[in-house]
Amino acid sequence: MFRNYLKIAWRNIAKSKTFSFINVLGLALGMTCSLLILLWVKDERSINKFHVNGPRLYQVFENQKWTGNEVSTTSATPGPLAPALKAEIPEVDKTVKITWEEEHLLAVGEKAYKEKGRYASVDLFQIFSFPLSHGNPRTAITGATSIVISEKAALKFFGKTDVLGRIIKLDNKENRQVTGVMRDIPETSTLKFDFVLPLGPYETKNEWLNKWDNNGIRTFALLHPTASLERVNAKILNMVQQHKKEVTTITTFLFPFEDTYLYSKFTNGQRDGGRIEYVRLFTIVAIFILIIACINFMNLATARSAKRAKEVGIRKVVGAEQTYLIGQFVGEAVLTAGMAMVLAVVLLQLLLPAFNRLTEKQIAIQYGNPLYWLTLLGLALVTGIVSGSYPAWFLSSLQPVRILKGTGPSSRLRFNAGAVLFRQGLVVFQFALSLLLIIGTLIAGRQVDFIRTKNLGLDRENMIYMALEGDLPKQYESFKQELLQSPGIQDVSASGSDPMDIGNSTIGVEWTGKDPADKTLFTQMPVSYNFLNTMKVKLLDGRDFSKSIVTDSTNYLVNEEAARRMGMKSPVGQYLKFWQKPGKIIGLVKNFHLNSLRVAIEPLILRLDTTYSSTLLVRTRPGQTEKALASLQQLTKKYNPAYPFDYQFADDSFEKQYKSETLIGKLANYFAVLAIFIACLGLFGLAMFTAEQRTKEIGVRKVLGASVPNIITLLSKDFLRLVLIAILIASPVAWYTMSQWLLDFKYRIEIEWWMFAIAGTLAIAIALLTVSFQSIKAALMDPVKSLRSE
Repeated sequence: MFRNYLKIAWRNIAKSKTFSFINVLGLALGMTCSLLILLWVKDERSINKFHVNGPRLYQVFENQKWTGNEVSTTSATPGPLAPALKAEIPEVDKTVKITWEEEHLLAVGEKAYKEKGRYASVDLFQIFSFPLSHGNPRTAITGATSIVISEKAALKFFGKTDVLGRIIKLDNKENRQVTGVMRDIPETSTLKFDFVLPLGPYETKNEWLNKWDNNGIRTFALLHPTASLERVNAKILNMVQQHKKEVTTITTFLFPFEDTYLYSKFTNGQRDGGRIEYVRLFTIVAIFILIIACINFMNLATARSAKRAKEVGIRKVVGAEQTYLIGQFVGEAVLTAGMAMVLAVVLLQLLLPAFNRLTEKQIAIQYGNPLYWLTLLGLALVTGIVSGSYPAWFLSSLQPVRILKGTGPSSRLRFNAGAVLFRQGLVVFQFALSLLLIIGTLIAGRQVDFIRTKNLGLDRENMIYMALEGDLPKQYESFKQELLQSPGIQDVSASGSDPMDIGNSTIGVEWTGKDPADKTLFTQMPVSYNFLNTMKVKLLDGRDFSKSIVTDSTNYLVNEEAARRMGMKSPVGQYLKFWQKPGKIIGLVKNFHLNSLRVAIEPLILRLDTTYSSTLLVRTRPGQTEKALASLQQLTKKYNPAYPFDYQFADDSFEKQYKSETLIGKLANYFAVLAIFIACLGLFGLAMFTAEQRTKEIGVRKVLGASVPNIITLLSKDFLRLVLIAILIASPVAWYTMSQWLLDFKYRIEIEWWMFAIAGTLAIAIALLTVSFQSIKAALMDPVKSLRSE
């Protein structure tokens, strides 16, 4: 019986080659898209999940409440917090402190490369699963001059991994002895580094790291297996606030480290999603696209039901039960899905390298993993069963008496009306899903374009950033003067960070008339002379820092938001105390964006301090970027020969802040195009079948004088009506969904009517092109041929 059904299924598939091809291609594209998304989702969900201690590993966060602000959540913590947690909270097994990622120059003989590393306390390798291939994880970073490097770095510098005891020069200043070699950190880790240095000596040089009043470190805690997270969080709630000198509103809590990648968004101090929203979104997109592909199968199967009706009638007359008929038709669908899966696996292998480049991942297909093959089998079965279920039920429920005897017009009308109504509903549904994707990608693209083109209050074009490192800070003035006399260079300055990504804040600001209870949080940045001109920040009142005025080292520039928060209508000339250093405000600058457009512009204080300037800011003359880079490279080699020449454009630095949105936008574009293509495949098949069914009608109409445009309109209008209904359904859903997404941005576009008009027009145009091909072909057919059999 099974062999017979398989043979019949194959014959039916082979008999209708065009419809079978459309079904197989549509299902294959849907499966390929779904598999790519599922691989991406699996990779996203695996981030930070490889640590053995993962279920007991937590990161410390702070909720900070300042005057005029909502509660803000930060992972920056005071240095003394880690030892206090271990000493005062019995449930805490171990703690570790880790700095943010930094670039340092490592050199062995003539080999010198800039590598990314971190300072960390001694229990790093006890808490995290970063295994050492050489060295003792308990003592690897206990020595003052030790360094642990990755196997990749060991091979780069020494050509082998067994290099314990070898010497590496750090920043061309001090020798470090290799005390451990760690295996390369997996791509699924958010903590990445190629070397680790002991934190103790670094803290000694930077005393502020040992103060409760400064947040400059990341703290992690490993709890005992039986510890209760709720009880620990209750105990540490006010730990930081109790040790601070100022009266502040700061609460501390532990957050599962495994969740920090996907659930790191906090709104007003409360967990509020994060990257998991994109994971969920694309999981839904994968399901949508697969449903669209399944709908194609259902549409074509029910449309062609008349051709299978007599077969069903005869089978029922000779004794076939409905369950066996359902099994046969579902079996045909599963066989089609199996063929589609084979094609999908081939497409997946071909597309995966490009997909990895787009997503900057290293996703690999695990052919040796039985779970992978079970997933493919399960997907093929589910797709086959879902796509074949309704056609199987519909065909198997036909009455053999009506089919074989031939019923009256009214009975046939009822039979056809039900099938047609179902097909129309499916077309509306799949085009509504496709339109959701089109409208969503259009609005997301507009938001990204808005971000890229918005006036930030400074000019990021023709700007180059370079680290002030090695010998450059000591020779900064000479280096700057030579740069200003070089081809292609327009202006030069320096700052303590990227001016569009300032991460330093303080409440240590006082002014005349300040309310003692006022705890306004100010963003602050040290800058060098000529900062405003170099970044083209507009000065609204007063003056910039000047070399001819010695007291400017204790004077300040403030932005409009800072003046507003301090209640100063005319701030220039008024006194200000910053970190207990009294001075006065000498200039008011126009607001410019200090961080991402997701957040509002914060009050800013610019102070003159070249000691902490770490970023060189170079403005090139328009159209002379290549000359400027050549000049910068030549002088860098002259003043800082031990360091390789390295730079980045301000535009690139700005783009990194919106890397996720840009990537998601690109993926959504591709998937939207694929969804509409799959939907049009089904529409093409339906149009072809409709034209085939109405061949004689078209011939009669042409004989009676109908023109080609009349025939095209006749065959196209029903399909276009369905697309219009889909537009009406999809538009409000898309408006609501994208409105919620835009709420993540403080500065955002308005959703306007023309966006829906463009998406609708595009959908109508695509549907019209798809249907008109068959309509024109049918309309141009010679009526003599179509009516010859009559």
